[in-house]
Amino acid sequence: MPLEKLYQFFSSLRLTVLLLVLGMVLVFLGTLAQVSLGLYRAQNEFFRSFFVYWGPPGASWRIPVFPGGYLLGALMLINLIAAHWRYFRADWRKSGIVLIHAGLVLLLLGQLATDLLSVESTLHLREGEAKNYSEVDRRVELAITEVTDPAYDQVVTIPQRVLERQGEVSVSQLPFTIRIRKFYPNAMVSARPADATEPAPADQGVGPQVVLTPLPHVTEMGKRDVPAAVVELVTPSGSLGRWLASEYISQPQRIATGGRVFTLAMRPQRLYKPWTIRLLDFRHDRYPGTDIPKNFSSRILLTDPRNGTEREVVIRMNSPLRYGGETYYQASYDPDDQGSVLQVVRNPSWLTPYIACSMITVGLLLQFTIHLFRFAGRIVRT
Repeated sequence: MPLEKLYQFFSSLRLTVLLLVLGMVLVFLGTLAQVSLGLYRAQNEFFRSFFVYWGPPGASWRIPVFPGGYLLGALMLINLIAAHWRYFRADWRKSGIVLIHAGLVLLLLGQLATDLLSVESTLHLREGEAKNYSEVDRRVELAITEVTDPAYDQVVTIPQRVLERQGEVSVSQLPFTIRIRKFYPNAMVSARPADATEPAPADQGVGPQVVLTPLPHVTEMGKRDVPAAVVELVTPSGSLGRWLASEYISQPQRIATGGRVFTLAMRPQRLYKPWTIRLLDFRHDRYPGTDIPKNFSSRILLTDPRNGTEREVVIRMNSPLRYGGETYYQASYDPDDQGSVLQVVRNPSWLTPYIACSMITVGLLLQFTIHLFRFAGRIVRT
């Protein structure tokens, strides 16, 4: 029967071996691809996808040429469950095998949950500075802030995924519609030379004084794309013109309409917290008489008004801070040793690898013990 053959195929040992070989090949190809694509793009195209695609340079089409990480992981999970269901027989002497298989299933599911749910960001602080947000390095947002009242700011943000669609965005808090004319995944903004002949990217703000140059994706480690967008602000009574937004524009651009004042800026995507972290002191210790680093540490003040928490914590390279479902690691520092960069990781499934590995270890020990006692019993009987 077709279903029986399909069941035998998904539960076969041959499929297990094939998937393991394909997984090793995928890791090898993905590692090589990091040279030309960079770490993050290679991860997305090889491991966070169902298929690896290929197309000629400059072509607008691509075809699937190899299974991606998601597809291989899903097939491994199906193969593991099907094989266990096919060959397992209810017997207490097989309890260790059951525990091992359950641990493997949890390990695969936990890795998928980590890949889908975990969020990494950075918190850059100078000594004495306090922030209640971290920033996502490789994602940006368009921030429009109303500054009409000097004592109160109201911020509206448009994330990068919306900017990439190049449509219209209407927000009730704003008296105008934001029409995204063009989005550039990576672009340089520089001062406009006097003899420039190409049209200006925008006609308002700094747009007429600069030149916009689209760039290819950055693949080098430690560097990232700097996106830019050209947006038009449209009110019921007419257009407020086209504006250029980019992180290369250091100062927010002011917009006045209907007696209200706004600023417009492109910035890294912010993840706000209900608590505040202040950097009290950063230490960069070296071995005496050398420039070899011995220790990096940040002494911070954590303040959470929700529960009255106010405590000092020292974050070291191998001693992170865990608070509110997030983990703060000491990642980097400023060249003048007056600032610290903390990596912030939110991973709801961070415990699953520990639980899964513990289950596998206990299962192996249990199965070994059961076989050891059975073997010892045979020797006694003989």
